[in-house]
Parts: sequence; C-alpha cells; structure tokens
Amino acid sequence: MQKQEYILEKQESFELKHIFECGQCFRWNLEEDGSYTGVIKSGVVNVKKEQEKVIFKGICEGDLKQIVTDYFDLDNDYDQIKQQLAQIDDFMQMSIQFGTGIRILHQDLWECIISFIVSANNNIPRIKKILEKISKEYGNPIKFEGKIYHTFPRPEQLAKASIEDLRKLGLGFRDTRVFHTTKMILENQFDLEKVKTLNDSKKIEEELLKLDGVGPKVAACIMLFSLKRMDVFPIDVWVRRVMNELYIHQENEEKVSKKMLQELAQEKFLGMAGIAQQYLFYWKRETA
Repeated sequence: MQKQEYILEKQESFELKHIFECGQCFRWNLEEDGSYTGVIKSGVVNVKKEQEKVIFKGICEGDLKQIVTDYFDLDNDYDQIKQQLAQIDDFMQMSIQFGTGIRILHQDLWECIISFIVSANNNIPRIKKILEKISKEYGNPIKFEGKIYHTFPRPEQLAKASIEDLRKLGLGFRDTRVFHTTKMILENQFDLEKVKTLNDSKKIEEELLKLDGVGPKVAACIMLFSLKRMDVFPIDVWVRRVMNELYIHQENEEKVSKKMLQELAQEKFLGMAGIAQQYLFYWKRETA
C-alpha cells in the first residue's frame, strides 16, 4: 500500500468535530494539529480541514479519492438536505446551525454491527477503548506516519476469541453477544452481503434483529451509519430528551414511548429522520 493524498476544495458541509464527535463512529482520534486519524477497512486515513479545504492523506488498498468519497458520503448534497430540514421549524434550524458540518459516514457493515453491540449501555471513551483492544489483539497491524494502527478484525479473526478472551478485553455482559454474533456470521447463519442488497428498512431491521445483542436502537444505528438508511430514527436517552423538550412536552420524559417518537419523527422529518436525529442529538448533548 502506498501513501496517497486527496484534496477536496470548497467544502463547507464538512466539520471534523461534528462528524467524528457526534456518536456515529469510535475509531477516529484527534491529533495535536486538529486533524483526525482513523482506520477505514484495511487502510489508515488522516483528515485535516483548512478553511474550506479538506485534506485526506493515507495508505489504503485502492484509490483514496474513491474510498473517502464513499465513506464520507461526498456525493450527497448536504447543503440541500440542511435547507430542506431547516424549513421544518426553528428548532431544526437551530440544531443544524450548531452541527452544520455533520455528515453520515458509510462504515463497514461488519465493524458497525460489533461496534454498536459494544455500545449498549456504554459510554464513548469506554467503547473506543474496547474496540481498540479488540483490533490490537485480533486485527492486522498497519504502519502510518511512524505509528502502528490496527485493522478491525474480520469475522474469521475475531472468531479466534473465546467468551473468556472477550471478557478480558473489558466487554462485560457484551462478551457473549459479540461471540455469538461472530459465530452466526462466520457460519453463514447471517449473510452480510444479502443485507446490503435489501432496500426496505423494515426487512433490514428484521434481519439485524436476528443477531445476538442487536435490538431496535442498535439496528437503527447500524442501518443509518453503515447502510445509508436516512429514514431510520435511533432513539437513546438524549434523543428522547430533546424530542420531548421540543415537541411533546411530557412532564416525565420516561413516559414518552418509542412508538410515539418514531411516529413523530417519520411524520415531521419526511424521510430524513436519521440525519435530523444526528443534528438534534449532537446539539442537545453538546449543550447539556
């Protein structure tokens, strides 16, 4: 693999902090110069923003421009998306202005599944630490800019880990879930490639829910952050809170049902519930 560089000119809808700190990914880290470095499949990429210019440097298999165009959803017009969502109401407009540089990443499906199983009842620093341990232990090393990084292990690599091995890496109750899901995929009880071909979000969800550790919220995250299903609406504590505060006004937010939130999101955000959720989630969490 050779080092490559690609420069994206005049890109306003691309802010590193907004993209990498909005809870959608866990293997990108902030560097001293304000750039971020992360592992994309079998390569390592560093991303830096200078005014309206985005500079990508990395080593990877294939063309870097093609890889980052797909991964960062660069063919999608986020300026137009923001214009449409901002017309919904003042709250949406305000949250977009706060997280104006958010883009929905197109992450590897397998890695995304394991990442969000690990994310259950967990916090971001701990999720990042666990995924890094998994990668160091079972992934492949890559040298970039004098540092060693590790790919996320493929199913056959992670299958070498017993439940006890996973427990030692700090997974807690998630160890059995990761173990069983890895086994299901390796034994072809779940077809990653088939899921990618499905066009209906309900059918995709039905498939994902067959995996150990995947409930409706985790399934929605996988669909949004890997399969580009912008119509799904992941619900966690922050999303319930912000939706209740802005639109529902229930005195006890815990009484707000997920069904009510889903129906409201589908009605209000017109097929773009996923990206609307990210603007609202990021705004609420960062200003709490």
